[in-house]
Amino acid sequence: MEKTKEILIEQFNLTNHLNWEVINDGVMGGISESNFQIQPDQTAVFSGRVSLENNGGFASVRASLREPVSGNFEKIVIRVKGDGKTYSLRIRTDQNFDGVAYASSFSTKKDEWTEHEFSPTDFVPTFRGRTLSNVPPLKDLKISNIGFLISDKQSGSFGLIIDWIKMIVL
Repeated sequence: MEKTKEILIEQFNLTNHLNWEVINDGVMGGISESNFQIQPDQTAVFSGRVSLENNGGFASVRASLREPVSGNFEKIVIRVKGDGKTYSLRIRTDQNFDGVAYASSFSTKKDEWTEHEFSPTDFVPTFRGRTLSNVPPLKDLKISNIGFLISDKQSGSFGLIIDWIKMIVL
């Protein structure tokens, strides 16, 4: 039996964390707003307001990993406390600002900590909200970027608390 190894991708240490960047629908004329704050209790809060005005409708945050990780992972596990809305965990395999994102949705329970596990086959390749075909499967690529997105016409205030992000590799 193969041994697995756990890689802690992010635990939101105040002095040693990834460089998280907010990217909202303003890049295409929308007016959604969000922010990302690392808290003293070593959690992060991704919160704001999604607006569907001006053809908008999404808010996101992402960070580049310190070192790329093989896409041939067993699973990614996140621990979050949500607001009852649905979010997307997004993985990128290059540093392009506007390239392919591999996405997998998860639902949250209001004010309740939950863990979510994702295997490589749970992720769907997308570009600007459209599903892609004729792209390599995630398991064949190296992961260089990870993030969260809220969209799908979920207008109004949102808030997601993230405790940690782990990857289990073979």
